[in-house]
Amino acid sequence: MARLKVGIIFGGCSEEHSVSVKSAREVARNLDVEKYEPFYVGITRSGAWLLCDGPAPDWESAGGCRPVVLSPDRGVHGLLVLEQGRYGTIRLDVVLPVLHGRLGEDGAIQGLLELSGIPYAGCDIQSSALCMDKSLTYLVAGRAGIATPNFWTVTADDKIDAGGLTYPVFVKPARSGSSFGVTKVSRKDELPGAVETARRYDSKVLIEEAVVGSEIGCAVLGNEPDLTAGEVDRIALSHGFFRIHQETDPESGSDNSTAIVPADIPAGSRSLVQETAKAVYRALGCRGLSRVDMFLKENGEVVLNEVNTLPGLTSYSRYPRMMAAAELHLAEVIDRMVSLALTGNSR
Repeated sequence: MARLKVGIIFGGCSEEHSVSVKSAREVARNLDVEKYEPFYVGITRSGAWLLCDGPAPDWESAGGCRPVVLSPDRGVHGLLVLEQGRYGTIRLDVVLPVLHGRLGEDGAIQGLLELSGIPYAGCDIQSSALCMDKSLTYLVAGRAGIATPNFWTVTADDKIDAGGLTYPVFVKPARSGSSFGVTKVSRKDELPGAVETARRYDSKVLIEEAVVGSEIGCAVLGNEPDLTAGEVDRIALSHGFFRIHQETDPESGSDNSTAIVPADIPAGSRSLVQETAKAVYRALGCRGLSRVDMFLKENGEVVLNEVNTLPGLTSYSRYPRMMAAAELHLAEVIDRMVSLALTGNSR
């Protein structure tokens, strides 16, 4: 039986470039090469696309990389590779876009894949764009009856009434991945600086109330109506607030937090978190996989924080740990991602 030709796209132009490379490295380690023939496409920080041997730490400087593009021509259904001044083609059966943040989770790469006609893992254009914009996420989830923080959006020309807010608040880019550009603000005189920090990553800024409760997450895998929830995790903080992917040495642990999997919460709360995560997933039109981050308040209420449509798959990432705790290891998760892409993409 012929192996499926799988394109694995990683790297990218966002602030999460290095995390994407590490995620792709774990995918490579867990990919069953008896089932799949992988084609690794790395995107440099400047936006160049290269067909390479794999996501090694030095992949850009390693020999053998060739310029490549993903063709939007459905007749090609794959890659155009520049070799000796001429373009050759590689037909792909499916693509795993192992990209995080801007241009990876916001619908951009998904749009190119839709044009190409190649099935791909993860959320489609609409749900990717919706989940990337936290203010829109809150609006849609709120209309579906899911609790969200109180929030305010600030565009480039808006003036902020700092005295009209109840502190503390969190100021963050509305459309950025991880916790880059996020500041906890305790006094109104800190607000202008926090807004400027967020604007380094996005012209649209979100100000949201600080929710008092435990930070929890739930991994979700599948296409509606067949959804699988992984184990719930809880982020235990020693100080400050949770800053994912900004650790000094993430492989050896976070500077201020520990992810406890399974979460040390009551069984009833665990079930509520999992059902809420699925409800969020459905309301936002997610497919394939996503990680839903929430808060669990002392009164048992679950409040949405954000949705990551292409969560980290590194050795220290939350999503694979939550799935592994539910006895779904990364190799099986990859199998399901491929299967869901092939069966759930009717375009």
